[in-house]
Amino acid sequence: MFETLPSSKPDAILKLMMAFREDPRDNKLDLGVGVYKDVNGATPVMKAVKSAEGKLLEEQDTKAYVGPLGSPAFNKRMITTVFGDDANTERLRSAQAPGGSGALRVITDLVIGARPEAAIWISDPTWPNHVPLLSAAGATLKTYPYYDADKCEVDFDAMMSGLANAKAGDVVLLHGCCHNPTGADLTQDQWNQVINLLKSKDLLPFVDIAYQGFGDGLEEDAWAVRAMAAVLPEMVVAASCSKNLGLYRERVGAALLLGRNNTEADLALANLQTVIRSNYSMPPDHGAHVVEMVLNNDAFNANWREELEAMRVRMTGLRQGFADALRKRTNSDRFDFIAGQKGMFSRLPLSPEQIESLRANDAIYLVGDGRINVAGLPDDPAAMDSLAESIAAVL
Repeated sequence: MFETLPSSKPDAILKLMMAFREDPRDNKLDLGVGVYKDVNGATPVMKAVKSAEGKLLEEQDTKAYVGPLGSPAFNKRMITTVFGDDANTERLRSAQAPGGSGALRVITDLVIGARPEAAIWISDPTWPNHVPLLSAAGATLKTYPYYDADKCEVDFDAMMSGLANAKAGDVVLLHGCCHNPTGADLTQDQWNQVINLLKSKDLLPFVDIAYQGFGDGLEEDAWAVRAMAAVLPEMVVAASCSKNLGLYRERVGAALLLGRNNTEADLALANLQTVIRSNYSMPPDHGAHVVEMVLNNDAFNANWREELEAMRVRMTGLRQGFADALRKRTNSDRFDFIAGQKGMFSRLPLSPEQIESLRANDAIYLVGDGRINVAGLPDDPAAMDSLAESIAAVL
């Protein structure tokens, strides 16, 4: 049987991870893999998470199933975390999912079941796994322009022109904050224009909010989602706890649904439960239970918010330091855009040949499209200056 299978193309980021691990050079620098790294290059367990896990181990007295939708308390807190404490919960529903990717998949299955003829519009560029993940669910994908690679900024006019071609009932996948891979986000005024277009054309927003808290702050990063919920009749959201709680391997996410009314919200959730049951049956509990405890315990919550803010501030500082070092080494403002972007990623205007030269000659690893993980930048000014010198040398 297996001999009939086609050759499988390796994932570019996973391939990069393997190459980095096998590189024997002591000075190697990983700017490719999309996980938060601290000043020591490690991905730490957050203090609030450790505290909650200790409490969970002491108190938990069963490993019985939690049900296809997951923990009701977790789902309730994810609604308020994303949509705010004053959200209209009559129209909102939530289901626990195995990571943001799991939420993306089950929401896509739900949307296809509701509107099989609908196309899902994704930004160009977008997170590389959006395309295979949504395609595997059977979605019809179309793209809208998003980023001007020459100017290193959002090409908003092209974006709006592209979305003008969407048909009523189509779905638009939007990055709620900290766009991956570019780090270039819409302004609030631009978001309002997008919202007006969605409403006038009867398009369903499908928001992927994987980095809430990494951009301008935990509440600020949810602005676009909340602005849409205030005026649009329906929307779907895939939320992740991998980044803002450092729970990458625990796979914690939520599929959030906004219905036109209470009845339709219940109908959507019932169908989502069917999708989940036929997919992975039950979501993993441990990580979600930890998140639930962190969000519900005042002391844990305050500690988590403080540590998350410190991570955000550090990345903002790294952006500015990197932009300054590149300005100094290139004697130009070509890379100043890095300081003004948000979140964990930016995209350097480098060719594949320049990127390969950095890997081969300087042990600097970044994704082939120029995406860098800002959290992987060195905190040491001398090391930052050396990195900027290497980049200047390949220009």
